[in-house]
Amino acid sequence: VQLQASGGGSVQPGGSLRLSCAAPERFFRWSIMAWYRQAAGKQRELVARITAGGSINYADSVKGRFTISRDSAKNTAYLQMNNLQFEDTAVYFCHADWGTIAWGQGTQVTVSS
Repeated sequence: VQLQASGGGSVQPGGSLRLSCAAPERFFRWSIMAWYRQAAGKQRELVARITAGGSINYADSVKGRFTISRDSAKNTAYLQMNNLQFEDTAVYFCHADWGTIAWGQGTQVTVSS
């Protein structure tokens, strides 16, 4: 089962991007959706997570700047990223857990001046 991730790109510091992750309709309702990221030479880390009931967790480094949300009508989770900084540069991965783990393809986010 594949997740379809999109929305990466290049921005200057202070800019914004929105990532999207579409999951299969039959699983989305029950899924915990999350975004991870992996910077060059570093381990993959959790960025944000939203449960089926709407409980949300963020990494300390993105609190106040990133917002995770989900739209059941579109079977899609989003990561709105504002005030992007150099250290946010990474490949971002969508993750879903409905009892089975699924990953989306990575999408590159580059913050540079």
